[in-house]
Amino acid sequence: MPLKNIRVLVVDDSIIARKTIMEGLSKSPRIEVVGYAINAMDAENKVKQLNPDVMTCDVQMPGMTGIEFLKKFLPQHPLPVVLVSSLNLKVFDALHAGAVGFVRKPDGVQSREGFINSLVEAVIEASSAKVRRPAIVKEQPDLAPPLTMGPLKVSQPYIIGLGASTGGTEATLEVMKRLPADIPGMVIVQHMPPGFTKMYAERLNRLCRMEVKEAENGDKIRPGLAMVAPADLQCRVNRTASGEYYVSCTPGEKVSGHRPSVDALFHSMADNVRCKMIGIIMTGMGADGAEGLLRMRQRGAYTIGQDKESCVVYGMPGVAFEKGAVCEQASCERVASVLLRSLQTGK
Repeated sequence: MPLKNIRVLVVDDSIIARKTIMEGLSKSPRIEVVGYAINAMDAENKVKQLNPDVMTCDVQMPGMTGIEFLKKFLPQHPLPVVLVSSLNLKVFDALHAGAVGFVRKPDGVQSREGFINSLVEAVIEASSAKVRRPAIVKEQPDLAPPLTMGPLKVSQPYIIGLGASTGGTEATLEVMKRLPADIPGMVIVQHMPPGFTKMYAERLNRLCRMEVKEAENGDKIRPGLAMVAPADLQCRVNRTASGEYYVSCTPGEKVSGHRPSVDALFHSMADNVRCKMIGIIMTGMGADGAEGLLRMRQRGAYTIGQDKESCVVYGMPGVAFEKGAVCEQASCERVASVLLRSLQTGK
């Protein structure tokens, strides 16, 4: 049975951007561009008229911004939205407001062809995403659950790896803001366009208790520090002859279709880490991370997968669970509690 076409509405106030996006998406046999809108009011009317499956939306629009539009629009019309934006911190506010994915507009960093390929992929992923209700942006983290009150008592060294894709920017924040400042060293892979991983790390650093930074080649893994893999580089955990752990962030082929790849991170942990380790796989399309997480579990790691009910896309954690790579599933809000319990019990 042939796949149903994905009906897309393009929202952008720029004639040039609209033309580029519409022509590019129309080349995909999976996508049908059903119309366009030039601003938020126009978009709301077109959604009612055209009933699209996915909407692409610029973050910066005259009158009502993309963020304001999503906060007003999504509660009444739970439609998957892919942001098309220049390098702009407001993207993360829009994701917090309910958008399911984003693609960076061409600005000299990537080619027009690369932009269209990324946008087509993001639209196809969004078509199967579960839309969240817009959340209130909080500049301070929620109070920690009782399990984290006081210093974290861990009897032996640990390294934690976390991987996520579609829907993962907010899911990972939900985990991180519930963790204490003295959490064991963490390495995070989040599929994201170049330029955004540094801003994402800075956002986590502002909203969470531990220090968070974009990883740099050779950075030492230590308690109290979480590192976000830089976009377009493979990030792996390595061990020195003296037993210290650090990350390598280097160019290389895509692994499981991605760079950085969750599988590349998890396989490196399985191969190189000799202390205790925990692997976490969060919401995302596809299977990246499933094989690596299975390898980690086979090497004695405790592994956690986000459950289907709380995932924007139950792809990566779903495949990992089916492969037997997941010790325990938990909702997005409970992953931190499961992680902390494992750290404190050693299981």
